[in-house]
Order: sequence, then structure tokens, then C-alpha cells
Amino acid sequence: MTASRFLDLADPAFDVTSEVVHAARDESWFAETPYGWAILRYEEGTAILKDRRFRQGNDKWPDQNGIHDGPWREWWQETLLSIDGDDHLRLRRLLGPAFRSKTIEAMRPQFQALANDLIDQFAARGTVEFVSEFAEPYSSRILCLLLGLPDEEWPQVAHLADDLGKSFGINVKHDLPRIEAALEQLTEYIERVIVDRQSHPRDDLVSTLIAAHEAGDALSRRELSVALVFLAFAGMETTRNQLGLALQTFLKHPDQWALLAERPELGSRAVEEVMRVNPTVTWVTREAIDDVDLNGLLIPKGGIVQVLSHAIGTDPLAMAEHVPFDIRYDDRPLHAGFGGGVHHCLGHFVARTDMSVALPLLAQRMPDVAADGPGEWLPVSGNTGPVRFPLRFTPEG
Repeated sequence: MTASRFLDLADPAFDVTSEVVHAARDESWFAETPYGWAILRYEEGTAILKDRRFRQGNDKWPDQNGIHDGPWREWWQETLLSIDGDDHLRLRRLLGPAFRSKTIEAMRPQFQALANDLIDQFAARGTVEFVSEFAEPYSSRILCLLLGLPDEEWPQVAHLADDLGKSFGINVKHDLPRIEAALEQLTEYIERVIVDRQSHPRDDLVSTLIAAHEAGDALSRRELSVALVFLAFAGMETTRNQLGLALQTFLKHPDQWALLAERPELGSRAVEEVMRVNPTVTWVTREAIDDVDLNGLLIPKGGIVQVLSHAIGTDPLAMAEHVPFDIRYDDRPLHAGFGGGVHHCLGHFVARTDMSVALPLLAQRMPDVAADGPGEWLPVSGNTGPVRFPLRFTPEG
């Protein structure tokens, strides 16, 4: 079986949400790419994410980009995103309690207060650079809250997390010097936090993990450091990007924006719809453990497949085609924005809760929001989102 299309996911100009991808999906459930096979339809994509014949596969990302040694490659192989098997399950078990829905739901009032405080700073002006004035401080300060880091240090954490976040981009080799510098500095920062919590434990995630380490619960000091650095950058970068993409989506659907302002209880549904049609994580990687016959497509052992999140989330064979974006729709199939299977995103409750809080408040306080220029955007491949996103609206007061 051969695919009739080649999708150049490595090209910074390529758009994984484009009509080229939709046309490829019409022809076949898969296509070829520089990073393995792209899976384009919902049924096949969601099946692969649950298929035990595949492992995570993200550990191949450095090699796919010609990076075969160095501190970033070494660190990348050890992150929760790259490891599998017993080590992966053990780390998830140790990290899991801090990310339970009950724990995060109890923080909702703090998320609401933070969102309103940030909006207060630009509401009377009628303009905002959404990334630097809302999405980044909001996601970074929530991350500091979760990890027990000082709130006033969020700009430093955000800056380093932003540079390290380029690990997810298709320009990773070009950005490697910035990535490795950020990795070194963020690791040094986290190590200082670990030393402090060893002497002065608190009710926070860092102290909890240190206690597990010191109790001999199979968590090495290196694993502790790697896990915390990964959480510090992944938790900030993805939420910041997804908030920007949410605003981009709602600008195309002002009726839905007005509905969200009128019915803030639809905030959770709005998050799911945005992540279905405009996800920051544009593909989810899996690697074949053995030779796999996938509906007639032969994937050799070690072969890589990329489940394209937007393509499967908008697949007309699985979705109600007549309502392409509707936050009232509560029974769509699940999207792939948080991955799937045993590698389903550990922090999904955090992202779902903080975005479901922020979006209705933004809709209520910026009801006529509009783009104030084109902004600046990451490639719509790899992890995507706005770098700068200027907006205008009627000032409050």
C-alpha cells in the first residue's frame, strides 16, 4: 500500500491545517512525511494512540533533526515525554497526585483572581499584546503556583521555558544553542529550588517529590531534576500557545465568543473545541515496537508515525461536519491535543481548568475583540502558536 501524498512537515512554511492536508485525508488515511507516516483520519489515529504495538517515539526527535549528541539530546531522552515502560509508569505515579482533578479544581478561585488581575492591567487601554500581557504571565504564574516557586520569579522562568520550548519546534537544530543555554540555566535554577526544599520543605510539588526520593521510592536525583525542568517548560509553553490559538479561533467565530461571554459555564467545552480544531501540539508521535501491519500499511520495527491532531480532529468521517466549531456541542469524539493511551498528558487537568477559567473572563471583558495587525506566529507544524498577538477592543469604563 502506498500513499499518494507527501506532506513536508519539516518545511517552516508548511501548514498542517491547510487544504493540502485535507485533500490528502480525502484520498487516504495516511501520507508520507520527513518524520515517518502521517495519520490523517480519526479512527486510525485514535486507534494508534492506544495500540500497544507502538511506543512513544519522541526520543527519536533529536536524531530526526540531525542532533546526535550533546546535553539537550541527553536530557531529552530522559524526559517523561520520551521514556516508556516501567520507568514511565513509575514517574507518572510519583507525579500524579499533584495533578489530580480535585487538587486542581480547588485552585480555580486562584486562577480566576489571577486572570482578572491581568486583564485589569490593560482593560482600560483597549489594546493588548496578548502573549506578553496575558497568556505568558497567566500560564507562568500558575506553573509557579503549582511548583511552589516565588510568584515574582515568573519572568525568569517564562524566559527560560520559552527558549527551552523551542525543543518542540521544527527549527530545533537552528535553535539548539538557545535551547541548550536555557536548559543549563533552568536546570541550575531548579537545582537551587531542590536544595532549598531539602532544608525547608513546603506543601508543594517539589517537596513532595523530594520526600519520595529521600524515602527511597526509586526516584533518583537526576530523575527529580529532569522531571521538574520538563514540567517547568512544558506546562508553561503549551498553555501559553493554546490560549493564543483559542483567541485566533474565536476571532473567526464572533458568535461563539459572544455565547461564551453569556454562558461562562461553557468554558470547559470551549477548551475542547479549540483544541480539536486548532491545537498547539500539531502531531503526536509513536514508534512501532515490532513490524506492524496497520490496515495494510506495513510499518517496520522502529518506524515512526505522526498522528496529525488537526486532521483527525476535523475528520468529517468522525465529526459533525455541519457544525465545524460550536462550543455547545458536548458529545464529539475526543481530540488528540493531550495525546492518548498511557502517554496521555499528565497535566491535562491543569490546562483544561486554567483555560476554562480564562476564556470566559476574556470574552466578558473584551466582547468585541479584534486583531490589531498580523502579529507573529510560529510555523503551523511541530508545536505552534503566537509569538506576538496584538488585539484591540472597546476599553472598559
